[in-house]
Amino acid sequence: MPARKLTRQDLRDAAEKYKNWGRWGPDDEIGTLNHTRPEDIVAAARLVKKGKVISLALNFDNNGPQGAKSKYPSMGRINPVHTMLRTGTDAYSGVLDHRGIRAADDMVVMPLQCGTQWDGLGHVFYENSMWNGYDCREVTSNGAQKCGIEKTKARMVGRGVFLDVPRALGLDVLPDGHAISSAELDLTAKKQNVQFRRGDFIVVRTGQMEAKLDAGSWDGYPGGDAPGFAFETLEWIQRTELAALASDTWGCEVRPNETEAGINQPWHWITIPMMGMTMGEIFYVKELAEDCAADKAYEFLFVAPAIPITGAVGSPTNPLAIK
Repeated sequence: MPARKLTRQDLRDAAEKYKNWGRWGPDDEIGTLNHTRPEDIVAAARLVKKGKVISLALNFDNNGPQGAKSKYPSMGRINPVHTMLRTGTDAYSGVLDHRGIRAADDMVVMPLQCGTQWDGLGHVFYENSMWNGYDCREVTSNGAQKCGIEKTKARMVGRGVFLDVPRALGLDVLPDGHAISSAELDLTAKKQNVQFRRGDFIVVRTGQMEAKLDAGSWDGYPGGDAPGFAFETLEWIQRTELAALASDTWGCEVRPNETEAGINQPWHWITIPMMGMTMGEIFYVKELAEDCAADKAYEFLFVAPAIPITGAVGSPTNPLAIK
């Protein structure tokens, strides 16, 4: 029999059950990032054994996933537009600035969530509230007056844990629509001989991004059907006391969503505004997966600060796994 679709009442129940408002005080603006403490960062630094640095970012260019064919609207997201302001050609031809300096300059225009990025706590609302009970109207045309991504600029550093779910299940890639369960996350950790600790930054592989790159097409990736976290993993997030969670998909949670019509991205509704969890999306994990499979070390120093853009509700990042 098909699974029962989640209703508005299910979301109301989950919002009340998993609500962390006030847990870190009435003025908190960083949520579960509070789980990572200084001693956790010191311990994470000790995980560096071979000095290998692995980037978990896609390059920011016009080959990114935005604008690909999808049955869902792009919400205004485009791939980065990179423009040169001064070039070597200009310099060679004698076009110099008033100081006579031969140099190049450039600029970029892009949505902050067009590639490898963090969803900040001002990104998704539950009804009329954002994280910690702040009114959603705190996000204005001048940006987020509460929970702006700049509040996290000294965070996103700690112990990283990589979970290769398809490998644990004997697959190359999880099929679209596969709802990753709490049990599968625990099974993956067990098979990898890694244990969760409070304040971890957990990165999960589904294999979807690699499949799209291998096919040479992003079609369906931005907002289309995808493997991802089941709604019931809210319990797992609460139990592990993680700092942040990231994946290699466009939106982390399973698509099609497990909901009745009219409810889109229900897992986001709870994780961001109710639990206060910063979420990483569009992480490139192929190299990390290969390295972890080779050395059997699935924990590392994780460094992935957001760009402190005042009032922003998300940020590009270049996440680093340092082993």
